[in-house]
Amino acid sequence: MGLTGDETHMRRALDLARRAAEEGEVPVGAVVVAGAEVLGEGWNRPIAASDPTAHAEIQAMRAAAARLGNYRLTNATLYVTLEPCPMCVGAIFHARVRRVVFGAKDPKTGAAGSAIDLFQDERLNHHALLESGLLAEECGALLKRFFAARR
Repeated sequence: MGLTGDETHMRRALDLARRAAEEGEVPVGAVVVAGAEVLGEGWNRPIAASDPTAHAEIQAMRAAAARLGNYRLTNATLYVTLEPCPMCVGAIFHARVRRVVFGAKDPKTGAAGSAIDLFQDERLNHHALLESGLLAEECGALLKRFFAARR
C-alpha cells in the first residue's frame, strides 16, 4: 500500500524537521499544500534568524503567501510535525488556512488541545479543520532524541 497524500507531505515536514535539528534548532518542520502543489516549506529557525517568530509554520506560511502574492491561504493545508503554539495558531487563523494536520502533541505549549485549544474557541472568527496524530510516533521520537542529546 502506498503513502497517502497526507503521509507524503508529513514525511516531507519530517525531513525539514531533521534539517532544523542539523542546524541546532528544535526539530519542527512544516509544509503548506494546496491541491497537489507544495506552496511553501519551513523549519524552525529562531536561533539562526534571531527571530522569535521564525517557527516552522510561520516560515512555511510566509513562503506560501509570497509564492501566491496573497497572505490568504484559504484552500491550503498546513502539515506540521508538532502541535502549533498559540502564536502559530493565530497566524494560521489570520491566513485563513483551511486545514491543519500535525504529528506530535505538545503538552507544554500546544494550542490545539494539549495546553489550550484555540481551535475550539468560539470567540475567534476563523477555525481551521484540525487533524492530529499523523506519524505522531516518528515526530515525537525526533524531538525526544534532539532533547536527550542536549541533556
